[in-house]
Amino acid sequence: MIDLKQYGYTETEKPDDGLTPACITAVHRERYDLIGCNGTQHGKLKTSVYYGREPHPFPTVGDFVLITEVEGGDCQIVETLPRKSYFSRLDPDPGGFREQAIAANFDTVFIMQSLNQNFNLRRIERYLTLTWQSGATPVIILTKADLADDPQRYISEVEMIAAGVDIAVTSSKTGAGLEKLEKYLQPGKICVFLGSSGVGKSSLLNALMGEDVMVVKEIREDDARGRHTTTHRQLFTLPGGTHIIDTPGMRELGMWETGDGIQSAVSDIFADIEEHLGTCKFSDCKHEQEPGCAIIAAIERGEIEQGRWDSYQKLQREALYAENKLKVLRMKSAKNQEVAIYSRKLKTKKEEW
Repeated sequence: MIDLKQYGYTETEKPDDGLTPACITAVHRERYDLIGCNGTQHGKLKTSVYYGREPHPFPTVGDFVLITEVEGGDCQIVETLPRKSYFSRLDPDPGGFREQAIAANFDTVFIMQSLNQNFNLRRIERYLTLTWQSGATPVIILTKADLADDPQRYISEVEMIAAGVDIAVTSSKTGAGLEKLEKYLQPGKICVFLGSSGVGKSSLLNALMGEDVMVVKEIREDDARGRHTTTHRQLFTLPGGTHIIDTPGMRELGMWETGDGIQSAVSDIFADIEEHLGTCKFSDCKHEQEPGCAIIAAIERGEIEQGRWDSYQKLQREALYAENKLKVLRMKSAKNQEVAIYSRKLKTKKEEW
């Protein structure tokens, strides 16, 4: 008998008869791996629930769901339970504008960057924004310390953009720095690995597991970029009882959820920039070539890096774009519901006639 509390499950109310809770441990194309009270299982979504007129949120790794048992086959997933934290991105598929779920119910996000050509401060800013918005705690892990002649230089650069965030410099090859992660690797806690291909997520997972559970592929020598090792999101349990969600390498994380959460996260991360906003000579300053622009002056004085200003503007544009798109989608959904209600009323009247 497996106790789901070991995975962070807190039972708020007893499920209806015939329904049992389970935790999503892996997501495949149309099938889910789960762990329930009776052990490991496989499940598929109940079509009428997840593809109906008012669909439930699609589950992802770390989600707790309610299932019904199906004798001799996959169980049916009938409900996604409320989440304490959630991480998603704008689906990179150019075919449409939609949300792609990444992970749920985690406590810590390990933002990983390698100390080689793949090191990218702008990517860290993006990951930090979405991590704070998710409700979890970010930790920046600078991997492959054995390849860096001067790790302190990288640490100093990261500290400039991530004030107050813990930074750990590690090497899965030598084991250096892994002890700094111990305070986050507690029994029952869930951590997410986040980073692009080639930063060493699989190597770090193997080191923490004490065995090779993931295949490690060599990076390309010309640009230090990696090949995708992880092909789907999956939850692993460390010997000490910590759960790790490994995600496929993601270079781009398009903004999805907007509102106070994401705007607050951007403000916190770019506080050094926002303190200059509103202090320009002209209230409608576009911060381009206007005289008396506080942003331009701060860049010229070296107080703000040009790349950081560009990153701030890009994230703000993406958030606004996503917000406008969401408004259109919500209006469309509301209109469809009105049409459906009208159609049902009209059908009822015809039957009465």
